[in-house]
Amino acid sequence: MIIKINIVTNELVARVAFFGILLVFFSSACGTEQDLADTLSKLKPGIVAVGTYMPKRNPRAVFLATGFTVGDGSLIVTNWHVIPEQIDYEHLEQLAVFYHKDNSDKVIVATALALDKEHDLAVLKIKGEVLPPLKLGSVSAVREGQLYAFTGFPIGMVLGLFPVTHRGIVSAITPNVIPMVRAEELNVKLLRRLQEPYKVFQLDATAYPGNSGSPLYHPETGDVIGIINKVFIQESKENALTKPSGITYAIPVNYLQNLLKAKVFQ
Repeated sequence: MIIKINIVTNELVARVAFFGILLVFFSSACGTEQDLADTLSKLKPGIVAVGTYMPKRNPRAVFLATGFTVGDGSLIVTNWHVIPEQIDYEHLEQLAVFYHKDNSDKVIVATALALDKEHDLAVLKIKGEVLPPLKLGSVSAVREGQLYAFTGFPIGMVLGLFPVTHRGIVSAITPNVIPMVRAEELNVKLLRRLQEPYKVFQLDATAYPGNSGSPLYHPETGDVIGIINKVFIQESKENALTKPSGITYAIPVNYLQNLLKAKVFQ
């Protein structure tokens, strides 16, 4: 009889412990989702579309990439590779950022302030209005396996200026370029990057061309730790692939911080 009671008691303790673990797990998951929801509501006003604007063109706005605000609210970060080599100033074409506020779409003219081709970064300057800046974090705390989020415009402005958010883990911290298997896969750009490779974040989330320039941030704090890059790095690491791999890369934010110090805040 005593043995039977002990067995029942042990089973009861095990069941209570099991459901307790489940409760902690689901509470943690719900907490993470709630944290991201709160963080996103704060960050979205500082996330913009980057493109060009020409008053007499149809369409007047042409989407190029995503960007986000830093510094005093007048600086917009995006990728270098999306900035046009030539702007048709003769017909009043200008760089611009676009965003949605107060139930209407807004446009602000921008100028290129700092460019870093090597790390595929660009900083634009807007005038006449400031937007809520995002906080830049530290890459020293980033570890493989950690969950992060990024927000941007994966298919441009087709569905309006409403940024979309994705989540994924840092699946690897890896060099931005790898040697090609065959010599015929090499080209001038790859050879140049092979000379000075640097580490980037590889994510298990899928980004699309319009996501270039999106901020990669901590879901709880909102600290930006990287800048999404869909094309520049992928063509180096996956040059031999003919179909999208579903892998996304991000430039660590320390390269942006170095650019800001050298070219903007000097």
